[in-house]
Order: sequence, then structure tokens, then C-alpha cells
Amino acid sequence: MKVLAIGECMAELAPSNAAGAFNLGFAGDTFNTAWYLAQTAPDLQVSYLTAVGDDTISNDMRAFIVASGISDTHIRTIPGETVGLYLIHLDNGERSFSYWRSQSAAKQLALDVEALDRAIADADLIYYSGISLAILDAASREALLDALRRGRELGKTVAFDTNLRPRLWASADEMKDTITRAAAQSDIILPSFDDEADWFGDADINATLERYAQSGASQIIVKNGEKSVLFSQGDARDEVTVEPAADVVDTTAAGDSFNAGVLSGLLLEGDLAAGIKRGCQLAGFVVRHRGALIPVDGADLS
Repeated sequence: MKVLAIGECMAELAPSNAAGAFNLGFAGDTFNTAWYLAQTAPDLQVSYLTAVGDDTISNDMRAFIVASGISDTHIRTIPGETVGLYLIHLDNGERSFSYWRSQSAAKQLALDVEALDRAIADADLIYYSGISLAILDAASREALLDALRRGRELGKTVAFDTNLRPRLWASADEMKDTITRAAAQSDIILPSFDDEADWFGDADINATLERYAQSGASQIIVKNGEKSVLFSQGDARDEVTVEPAADVVDTTAAGDSFNAGVLSGLLLEGDLAAGIKRGCQLAGFVVRHRGALIPVDGADLS
């Protein structure tokens, strides 16, 4: 099975154990999910579609992606450009971010429509997010959504994490309209209830699930922090109880790693509930460590 993740990988500065010191890494929402898929599901062939510059840090990022077991076949190099950067701030395990991404080459990831179509045609499942759309200009967003529509017509499966980040959009209305249209081009939707309630006014987690069910998606998985995950398959509804994580250090990539568990469960076992449980275990392991990408050798994913 081939998985194509689409989005922006950035240089990450994460706090180290020494006061005032930071570790340089590479991360980004859809890339994090691709990375955890490559680490935990080696039977999957994982590729990443983005754009990078031709400077040293772009080359280092590309080398890191390949060394992580992720194909760079669909990564474009934009001469004269570079990659985005973000800094993680931690407060009792909760994170906030400062970003420098105005010159990020990833904003041009959808300019080559033929390359988009080739990459999608080569995959079984395509995974993207609200951030993948938010960093693009209006024309590029439409190009990406059109390419995903064509992919579904070819029988490809499209998975979408809504990942609402209003400060990346010109307005809340633009964000909500685009997210809604993107959901209609997706087979699997992975929203987070807290964000959905804030921006779509959902009264409860059931309202989030039912709203996205109207898009026609066959499978919807609503994350809800440490509370139960609500999910649907067709007309069936069920939930998976989440065991609260102990000793939380850093919640960066909690949702991204959860998504990796869900997708691997679906692709390798055809079992959504088992995938959700696997995602919960993986996310619970990740939040006990600093940074977005945590080696999973010690994780219990049984």
C-alpha cells in the first residue's frame, strides 16, 4: 500500500533540557503523520509531497526525510527559496508556537498540476490537512482540491485532518468555507472537537460528527483530547475510550501521531476501532517526550 502525505515540513526549534537551549529538527503536521507511519508501519510505502528551497537547510531537510524512510520523489526544489521555521514554547506540557514561514517554498507545492496528478495517481491513500490548504494562495488551493477530486475518480482514498488554524487564513469565513469544501473531497475525516466547537459552533462531539457526515465521507474520527473518540463508518456510530496520558511533557504532534495509528490500522488491518486504539497508544507515548518526532522503539502499540 502506498501513502502520499501532502503539506509543509518546517525546521523546528524545540526546547531542550538545558535552560535557553533548543534542538533543531524538522516537522510539520502532515509530515509528522508520514514520519510515524514510516516508523510504525514499515509495510507501507510512504511518500511526501511538498516544495523546498536549494539552500543548506532545505538540503538537510530532504536528507532527513529520506533517512526517515519516506520517499522524496514528489518533493519539488524551488531555486532561491528556503523552508519555514517554527519555535516551540512550553508551559506545563502545553505548547504554543512562533512561526517564520513567509518565504517557505512549500507555498508553491501545488503549482505543477501535472506533478500533483502523477503523485496522486501513484498512491493508494492521499493524506492532507487544513494547514496544507491554508499555506496556499486561492488558485493553488483550488488546484489541490481539483487534483484530489480527480484522484477519487480514479478510486484513490483521501484522508483529511481539518486542523483549523485561523491565523493562517484571511478570515474565519474563508477557513470554514474551504474546510467544508475540502471535506466534500475526502473519504476519511479527522477533526478535533475543541477546534470545531470554537469555529463551527458545534454544541457537542456528536454535532461535529454529524456535520461532517453530511459531506459524504465514509469514515469520520472525532478527536476529543483525553475524552472518548467518536467515530463513524457509514451509518454506524461508536466510540473508543481514551486512557489519559500520564506525565505529559509536550503535546506537540499528539494529533499527528494519533492519525498515523488510525491510518495504519485502516490500511493494514481494515479495522478502524483497532486503528483508533493504536493511535491513542502512540499519542500517549509521544506526549511524554519533548519535540514532534519521537523514536517509537519503546512504545507499546499492541
